[in-house]
Amino acid sequence: MTDPLLRVEDLHVEIAGRGGTVRALDGVDLTLAPGEALGIVGESGCGKTMTALSVLGLLPPGGRVTGGRILFDGTDLAAAPERVLRGIRGNTVGMVFQDPLTSLNPTVTLGAQVAEPLLLHRKVSRAEAWAKAEETLRLVGLPRPAERLRHYPHQLSGGMRQRVAIAMALICEPRLLIADEPTTALDVTTQHQILELLDELRTRLGMALILVTHDLGVIARRVDRVAVMYGGRIAERAPVRPLFAAPRHRYTQALFAALPDAATDAGRPLATVPGLPPSLTSRPTGCRFAPRCGFATDLCRAAEPELTDGLDGAAPADTAHAVACFHPADPAAGDPAAALLPPHPAGEAREPGTAGTLGNTGEPLLRLAGLSKTYPLHASPFARRGPGARGREISAVAGVSLTVRRGETFGIVGESGCGKSTLGRMVVGLEPPTAGSVHFAGRDLATLTKRELRAHRRRVQLMFQDSSAAMDPRMRVGAVLREPLVIQGIGDRAEQRRRVAGLLDDVGLPRGAVDRYPHEFSGGQRQRLGLARALALSPALVVADEPVSALDVSVQAQILNLMRALQREKGIGYLFISHDLAVVRHLADSVGVMYLGKLVETGPARQVFARPLHPYTRGLLDSANTPDPDAPPPVSPLGGETPSAAAPPSGCRFRTRCPRAAGLCATTEPPPTEPETPGHRVACHFPLTSAGSRGLSSG
Repeated sequence: MTDPLLRVEDLHVEIAGRGGTVRALDGVDLTLAPGEALGIVGESGCGKTMTALSVLGLLPPGGRVTGGRILFDGTDLAAAPERVLRGIRGNTVGMVFQDPLTSLNPTVTLGAQVAEPLLLHRKVSRAEAWAKAEETLRLVGLPRPAERLRHYPHQLSGGMRQRVAIAMALICEPRLLIADEPTTALDVTTQHQILELLDELRTRLGMALILVTHDLGVIARRVDRVAVMYGGRIAERAPVRPLFAAPRHRYTQALFAALPDAATDAGRPLATVPGLPPSLTSRPTGCRFAPRCGFATDLCRAAEPELTDGLDGAAPADTAHAVACFHPADPAAGDPAAALLPPHPAGEAREPGTAGTLGNTGEPLLRLAGLSKTYPLHASPFARRGPGARGREISAVAGVSLTVRRGETFGIVGESGCGKSTLGRMVVGLEPPTAGSVHFAGRDLATLTKRELRAHRRRVQLMFQDSSAAMDPRMRVGAVLREPLVIQGIGDRAEQRRRVAGLLDDVGLPRGAVDRYPHEFSGGQRQRLGLARALALSPALVVADEPVSALDVSVQAQILNLMRALQREKGIGYLFISHDLAVVRHLADSVGVMYLGKLVETGPARQVFARPLHPYTRGLLDSANTPDPDAPPPVSPLGGETPSAAAPPSGCRFRTRCPRAAGLCATTEPPPTEPETPGHRVACHFPLTSAGSRGLSSG
C-alpha cells in the first residue's frame, strides 16, 4: 500500500443538543490510499455519514471534533481553520450528497451550479468555466449537455440530477471523492449507470473514493476495502473479498443474514438483528453490540474490544482483516449466520412466487382492466383550453390489466417514471383513471356512489414511501393513528384508543408511543407507524409504495417480516411497488414489470425472475447488484435514454432501447401472450425463450 492520501486517527466527534451531547464518533481509525475505494457500511445512525462529513468539516450545528486527527495529504483538517477548509471543499475533495434535489439550488441553472466551484477555486473566466461545465456534464454521461446548461434541477429525472451533482463534485478534478448514499433511491438501471460512471472516473482521474451506503450489493463489486461501523466505532475492517467470504464480527454476520438474497431460496423469513442500536448520548460499558448479540458473555458487557486481527490479538495493518470482537467467528466454522436465522413460523416457509400459503383464497380481490391515465401538458398555466385547443398529453399509465387475489402479494417493478406510483394512486382512489376500470371485490369503482366510495376507501389503504412526510409533525402518534377512525366515525373515544393500542401491538411498538411525535422515532419505527396507519381501518388491500427503499438491511428485514406476518394473520393483500428486485423476489407471489406506462410482463414471481421472457425484464435483472464480489459483474444492456411519456414510441414502447427490435416492433403494439407457461404473460413480438433468456442476443 502506498502512502495514505487520507488518514483518520482516533477521531472523536460530539454534537451538543437539547437532549444532551451525542458522541457520534468514538475513536474511528481509517486510511485511504491514492486511487483506492473504501466502502463504509452499517445501520442508520452508526456514524458512517458523520465520518464522511467530518473530513470536510461539514458537521451539523453543535458538532465539533473533540479528539483525533484527519490528515489529508499531510494537512490536519480537524485542526485547520475555516479558510483552509474552504480551499479544499469542492477543490481537492469533492462530495456527492444523498439527495441531489436538496443539494441543488432550484433557482439557479445547472450550468451556473456546475461552474461555480471552478470559478471559486481557479482563475478562469466565466466562459471558460461554462465550457468546462459542459465538458464535465458530458463526462458524467448527461444527454445533450450544452442544452442542459440552461435547465433547472426540477426539469431533470432523479438519475440525471445525481449526474449533475457528481459533475459539480468533479469539475475541479479532486483527489478524493466522497459519495454519501449516491444510489439509495434510484432504480436498478440508473443505479448501475451511476456506479459504472464512478468506477470509470476513478480509473480515468486516479482519484480515491469513499462510498457511504447501506447497500451491501453496491459495496460488493465497487470498492477495494470495507469498514463496518456500529455505534460510532469501526466494528470490522477488511478487503472486500475476505469480508464477504467470511465476516468475523457478529454484527457483520447479522447484516449479511438480513439480506433478502439470504432467504430467497428457502422462502424463509429474513433474519433480523434484535433490539435497537445504542443511544450515543452516553458512553456505553463494554461492547456496544453486546445487548443485541447472541454470543455475548460477561466479558463483552464489561470491557470494550479493540480493533485487532481477530486471531492472536495483534494490532492490524491497514490492509488486514481487523475485527473489534472478543468472540469473532471462526472462518472455518461453516455457516456462521445460521444461529441468527429465526425459526420458521407455521405455514410460513415457502418457495418464492408460490401463492396460497399466506391466506390466499384464490378469490380475485382487485382487478384492473385496460386502466389508463393521461395528464394534459400545456405550454403555460395561461394556455388556452377551449375546444380545439387540446395540447399534448403525458401517458403515465396505458392499458394496464392485472388481478390481485385475497391474501396475495403482487409486486410491481420498473424504472423510475414507468407509472408504478400513478397506478397505485388510481387503485386507492387518489387519481381518477382516464380510461379502463378498477374492480374491487367485484364492484366497479366508477359505479359507486359517494357513500359507497367512502366505504371503499376503508378497505384499500396506501403505505407511502416517505413515512415522515406522510404524517403531520404537529400531531402526536396517538392522534395520527386515531385520525382515520375519527374521519370514518368508527367507535367512541375509548374504543378508538383501544384500537390504537392494538395497532401498536401489531407493529411491535410500545403503547407509550402514543404520546410522542413522529420525529422522535427512527426511520424504521416511522415506517412501522406508517404500516399501523394503513391498517387502522382493517383494509383488505394495502398499496405499499416503496415502503423500504430508504431503510438499511436490518430494519428492512424487520418491516418485510412484519408485513408478511400480518398478511398471514389477517389475510391482507399487498400491491407492493418497488425498484428493489431482491425485495420483490423475496416477498411477492406474483410480479408485474412496467415500462413507460405499459405492463410488459406478468406472472408468478418465481418464474419471472428465473426465466424472464421480455428483454426489458432481462435487462433489469442484469443491472442488479448482488452481494457477492465474485459474482459476474452486472452488465446492463439497457442503453439509451427512456423516451418521454409525452411522445412514446409507436408500436412497442421499448423498441428504441431493445437490441431485438425489428420493423414489426415499430408498427404494431405487441399483445400479451403466454408463449411457454400458463399465467406467465409477456407483451413482446420476439420474447426470450427458456434456452435464450440468459442473454438478450439469444432467440
